[in-house]
Amino acid sequence: MTVKISVLVGYFLLVLLIGFIARTRWRSTPATYFLADRKLGTLVLLGTMVATNFSAFTVFGTSGAGYRDGFAFFPIMGFGTGFMALSFWVLGRKIWEKGREAGLVTPPELVRHLYGSPGLSFLFALVMIVFTIPYLALQPMAAGYSLEALVGLPYFQGCLLVTGIIVLYTLRGGLRAVAWTDLFQGTFMFLLLLASLVLLVSHYGGYEAASSKVQGMWPQLFSRPGGQGRYTLGVWFSFMLLWFFCDPMFPQLFQRFYTAQGPRTLAKIMLLYPLVCTVVFFLPISVGILGRISHPDLAGKAADRILPLVLTQISGDFMAAMVIAAGLAALMSTMDSQLLTLSSIFTRDILPAMGGKDQETSAAGRFFVLFLSLAGLALAYDPPATILQIATQTFTGLAVLFPTVLFGLYFQRVFPVAAVLSILAGEGALVCFYLKWISPGPFLPVIWVMLVTFGVYLSAHGLILWKEGSLTMRRPGWLSDPYFYALSAIFILAMDFWAWEREGPFVFGVPIWVGYFVCLSAFQTLVMVFLVRRVRG
Repeated sequence: MTVKISVLVGYFLLVLLIGFIARTRWRSTPATYFLADRKLGTLVLLGTMVATNFSAFTVFGTSGAGYRDGFAFFPIMGFGTGFMALSFWVLGRKIWEKGREAGLVTPPELVRHLYGSPGLSFLFALVMIVFTIPYLALQPMAAGYSLEALVGLPYFQGCLLVTGIIVLYTLRGGLRAVAWTDLFQGTFMFLLLLASLVLLVSHYGGYEAASSKVQGMWPQLFSRPGGQGRYTLGVWFSFMLLWFFCDPMFPQLFQRFYTAQGPRTLAKIMLLYPLVCTVVFFLPISVGILGRISHPDLAGKAADRILPLVLTQISGDFMAAMVIAAGLAALMSTMDSQLLTLSSIFTRDILPAMGGKDQETSAAGRFFVLFLSLAGLALAYDPPATILQIATQTFTGLAVLFPTVLFGLYFQRVFPVAAVLSILAGEGALVCFYLKWISPGPFLPVIWVMLVTFGVYLSAHGLILWKEGSLTMRRPGWLSDPYFYALSAIFILAMDFWAWEREGPFVFGVPIWVGYFVCLSAFQTLVMVFLVRRVRG
């Protein structure tokens, strides 16, 4: 126990030290505190984007999903999240340009700049905060699970401890501290997830042998629709689209677009992202699958604890503590970014709209960090569902904002009323599905919610233009690019219905259909290389 506690204390002190070294001045400008002066290069920006996006959901939620559903969940995350990188090019470049031109700091400021509507900007900000707080609560939830399994610390005390550490360096350091701690924690997370899989495989006599043992007892984990029969083709398609629409609308990821040194930095990150996603998501999903051998009877949200449970059982105290620290790194690197971004939205978008003074310093945002931390802890106190279930609902609420940003960046003329109606209709549809007033049928609610959101926006936009007698809409240039259609074909090929219910053949214990998605991700990267070169030329 002493070894475990020593490792965790050492890790927490190291994170605080990095945050202190990279801190900003207390009375720093918003651009310095929230955007690190817009000077993040490829390595640091990639590190903070990856660590920001790969949260407790990645380490604990994904390993739990691997335990429950098997390899059926891998392409959804490995390929699906990697395919989302295309949005870095479609949206990220434009967001960076507008941010640099107009000195924008927050996502709602871009909306106000594009539409000229404070009311729409306030609504956009409110939706971002409301739907990010449950996602923020996932981080202390996972911390509580980890510390309870590792050192016996009561669940909620673990939530409090990790939240307090994150608040300390976020309050003092701003984005520069968050970005450098993210780079460290993201690297640490990857290396220790790899170590956890190696430990597990060694304990069970090799990956192929362990995989064969699991396959003999739970063959459904090696085919689709997966261990719970959940991943039908409709649900599969829904998750793939969900990541593309929701991920760039995560406020902490959206704000990162402003911080890049330039478009070339964003292009490099886009090209590296599919590879990172493929490798990172394979690790916890494999841990979840192989963890069935020693913990065969976990159900529901209890499966989200499989990583700390299995590592505590099979490894020594030192490695168990190190691997759990990797999980803590993932959740801390997401929560600090969420706190920082939402505090900037409060400071610059919510407070002025409510009659407060527009802030020239970041002091008000620091106080809001404390409020958000308490809100996250309140939701984490008695979690209502699994990490994946909570995440899916909140992600859909954020995806509703996608059409407002996309059309605002590319349409020659935009109308605030179209965006407002689109957001209200989309969130209203989500509430109807959440309350079970409407059945989503074979899909997840996101499919119908996004059809409503896009449909309402385009209908309102077209009606206004028709009334003005100018029903013409210029198509974005990338819609005429052959490489865009090549990428669309890759996405369609990801709906590999012909391989459903197929387990083998196997290569080193992994179904060959899993390798198909690794190849799709590699092909996607190749096409995006040509896309970037074409645009530069």
